Amino acid sequence: MDASASRTDAGALQAWLEHEQPLQAMVRGGTLRIEVRPGDAGGEHMGSAWEVVLQIIGDVTTVATLAEYTQRAVRAWQDNRRRVEDGEPPRTLVEPLDPDED
Repeated sequence: MDASASRTDAGALQAWLEHEQPLQAMVRGGTLRIEVRPGDAGGEHMGSAWEVVLQIIGDVTTVATLAEYTQRAVRAWQDNRRRVEDGEPPRTLVEPLDPDED
């Protein structure tokens, strides 16, 4: 999420992702964890204040498939946020992390 994102935005996106199928099934099955972390505001990406990280715990899907599910869910969250709150939602970037990154 970009630097305009609040902790509330990040928590709302996390909750949205945890309730989106098929991500919900993976969370309930214990093969996927979704958490909010402070971002790297000075990093090479968008300079995010918050990151919502999806961590694969089991061998359930490919990274590309998970990224596709996540991108669709993020777009749905943004559309919903536009309907229920004033202003534009934070910009987001869905990308796989380096396996060595935490």
